[in-house]
Amino acid sequence: MRILHAVSGVVLMTAVVAGPTNVHAQDFPVKPVRIVTAPPGGSTDLLSRLIGQAIAGPLGQQVIIDNRPVILLGETVAKAAPDGYTLVLVADTHWLYPLMRKMPYDPVKDFEPVSTVATQPNVLVVHPSLPVRSVKELIALAKARPGQLNYATGATGSMTHIAAELFKSMAGVDIVNIPFGGSGPAVVAIISGELQLLFFVTGSAAPHLRSGRLRGLAVATPRPTPLAPGLPTMSESGLPGFEIVSKNAVFAPARTPAAAIRRLNQEMVRAVNSQEVKDRLFAASIEGLGSTPEQLAATVAAEMTRLGKVIKDSNIRAD
Repeated sequence: MRILHAVSGVVLMTAVVAGPTNVHAQDFPVKPVRIVTAPPGGSTDLLSRLIGQAIAGPLGQQVIIDNRPVILLGETVAKAAPDGYTLVLVADTHWLYPLMRKMPYDPVKDFEPVSTVATQPNVLVVHPSLPVRSVKELIALAKARPGQLNYATGATGSMTHIAAELFKSMAGVDIVNIPFGGSGPAVVAIISGELQLLFFVTGSAAPHLRSGRLRGLAVATPRPTPLAPGLPTMSESGLPGFEIVSKNAVFAPARTPAAAIRRLNQEMVRAVNSQEVKDRLFAASIEGLGSTPEQLAATVAAEMTRLGKVIKDSNIRAD
């Protein structure tokens, strides 16, 4: 994975409410809360800022966004004091990367789940020159031309990479992975016609689908989604059970007091369910979605099992 330069934290809100020096759990919070997240420019940074703005008022504290290189997010928060004042907002690679490479943290033992905060559907897109208009036609073409169709991945081990490997397995096709150093170059390659297909989160795919530079075939959600209007699901398109939905979630260090987790969960769920935040996220092709800590823990366990099999069977090793 490419190590991005750290960006200094940004203070989002201004009001700070003074609290006693000796704090009981029910008094949480009495000082600023820090959300550690990825560098600016991506969905996790956008989510962190929107959520930080929304929860600062109800908490009565500053919420500071601390941008760090992606590779350092988990380790930074795993080693932080378990007091509820340091959180991490991450994508699903947080719990999937340890299945692909050695990481300095355990995604289950070293963290307390707080809440899921958003999901982003993945869309299967092709270059318009490819003579297919459905998933079934793409599968037929791939079987007729084994090893001749290429798919792009922005980063080895990303959810879009896992989606393509799941597609290969479930469809029984031989397509070739062409890895790129980021999603930007991968998109340029498929728009130029250098590559034929790509799994892509809706937020990044939407403008290219609207312009006609790419053709959408299906969305990898259980049901059709307004984030990819007009597209059938992969299940409806002949691959029952195919589901790849990118997720973002918030965690605290292990052993963070339950009272602090409950308060943070309450405010974050309220924030992502507010119409203002939902509208701003929808404009970025992201769906705000809250959960209980228990639901998030169950999601992590289920995905590590289900997608872990794809990772193992495909021998995916992250950079």
